[in-house]
Amino acid sequence: MWGTGLVGASGGIALSYGAHSNLCVNQINRNGSDEQKSKYLPKVPAANLLGEENKGVYVLMSGLDLERLVLAAGPVGLMQAAGKMADMYTTLSACRSYLYSVAKACDEGHVNSKDCAGVILYCAEKATRVALDAIQILGGNGYINDYPTGRLLRDAKLYEIGAGTSEVRRMLIGRALNNEYK
Repeated sequence: MWGTGLVGASGGIALSYGAHSNLCVNQINRNGSDEQKSKYLPKVPAANLLGEENKGVYVLMSGLDLERLVLAAGPVGLMQAAGKMADMYTTLSACRSYLYSVAKACDEGHVNSKDCAGVILYCAEKATRVALDAIQILGGNGYINDYPTGRLLRDAKLYEIGAGTSEVRRMLIGRALNNEYK
């Protein structure tokens, strides 16, 4: 730092000095003559130069392509999370519609074991998938107990097991389909 004489000064004075110095340096850089720049701007030892003197823009620009590449990963990550959440939303909506349709049919007296097995099979497996996606979105945080996603996954998986496993549900649906087309 330039303010070597500020060792005993308060932090506020040093901060003020640093801010003022930066404002001056920026003004000299932008608007100063070559004489002012050589007089007031800090000297960089030749050993600390990156590339040739006064060619810093080329050093800066040489890394710009890779910087852009690295930065492009951010929006992709955002889109993946948003896309995953959109998929989770559409899955939820499909499950809800299927559930309401089967429930309405049952309310109207049309209880069908194939549809009842189908709706729990579909909704339970999709709930497990959505819980796994939630864990994936949160990364490592999705895995630890500080977040509810682990519990949601365990709860979702239980729906694949309780009231007859997914395999039993598939067997019931397959049997019903075979009986319909005998």
